[in-house]
Amino acid sequence: MTRTRTKLFWVVSLLLLFCVTVLSGCEDSAASDVDNKDQPKQEGAMLDKVKKRGKVIIGVDTVLPGFGFLDSNGSFSGFDIEIGRAFAAAIFGDPEAAQMRPVTGQTRFTALQTGEIDILSRATTMSFTRDTSLGLKFIPTTFYDGQGVMARKDAKVETLKDLNGLRVGVEQGTTTELNLTEKLRKVDAKAEIIVFENQDAIVTAYEQGSIDAWTSDQSGLVSRLASMKTPADHTILSEVLSKEPLTPVVKGGDDQWFNVTKWIIYALIQAEEFGITKSNVDEFLTSQDPGIRRFLGLEGDLGKHIGLDNDFVVKLIKGVGNYSEIFEKNLGKESIFKLDRGVNALWTNGGLMFSPPFN
Repeated sequence: MTRTRTKLFWVVSLLLLFCVTVLSGCEDSAASDVDNKDQPKQEGAMLDKVKKRGKVIIGVDTVLPGFGFLDSNGSFSGFDIEIGRAFAAAIFGDPEAAQMRPVTGQTRFTALQTGEIDILSRATTMSFTRDTSLGLKFIPTTFYDGQGVMARKDAKVETLKDLNGLRVGVEQGTTTELNLTEKLRKVDAKAEIIVFENQDAIVTAYEQGSIDAWTSDQSGLVSRLASMKTPADHTILSEVLSKEPLTPVVKGGDDQWFNVTKWIIYALIQAEEFGITKSNVDEFLTSQDPGIRRFLGLEGDLGKHIGLDNDFVVKLIKGVGNYSEIFEKNLGKESIFKLDRGVNALWTNGGLMFSPPFN
């Protein structure tokens, strides 16, 4: 009798243990389901959202000639604007499917974080802190620049040390103030740093004599110099204060959107390397070069792999041209600025522009 009761005790105990295990598993599964519901999958969410909307929203500048500004017709123009249109051309086959939304140095990151814009294309420097702490992702750099200083020639400013005691303007929400402060400290000079809301305000104050000098990316200084009343009265110091890789930005958390935007930029660079332009892209559609055929979507499924049509590169080039065409039209020989490619030349010409292989 005792042996039977003991046996029955163990049978019941094992059954209870089994039930507890099953119920715990069910609870864990249910909890997991709740967690999944609270955190929906992000993969592909942004691209789907953009496609359903029928346009991509680009955060841009409106006061930086050559990069992002409103022309005499009130239209958005400039290098960064054209980069923004490139995304629309590749995704929709229509560069006009890009809606430009003005943002400032102060509001640009918040606009991206809150979903007000899909992509930031506005003379923005990639830095360690920005790349690691804002929940954002920097895609390939589109313009390599460096910070410089403009001053009046009559101020006799030849080096950073000569800024000692002078008033220097910087734009709010940028990296320029910290860079300037560190460089002045390094040469043991002290200047009165005055912060302005935007570059228009800086230039107005500078031309009115409220400040003696101002600092920004060198390309920005060059573009502003060309539009000043008497360019010959001003000088841009030869000293470069910092490295400024100007880079479009997207919100983090969606690998597909990051890949889509990243490879659209690389496609602009690779198209230039192949010699494919807006005017000759149709001729390349008969090419027998395997690399070119794959690049243009004539073979393989590269576009499909990231959620785009396989011929997204063809649409891209027909819409805005290649990297060289965008550069020359807005900043280079076809513009009033006449900027040399310099470090923004292809790697094959001694520059930094380089695309990984499309394979």
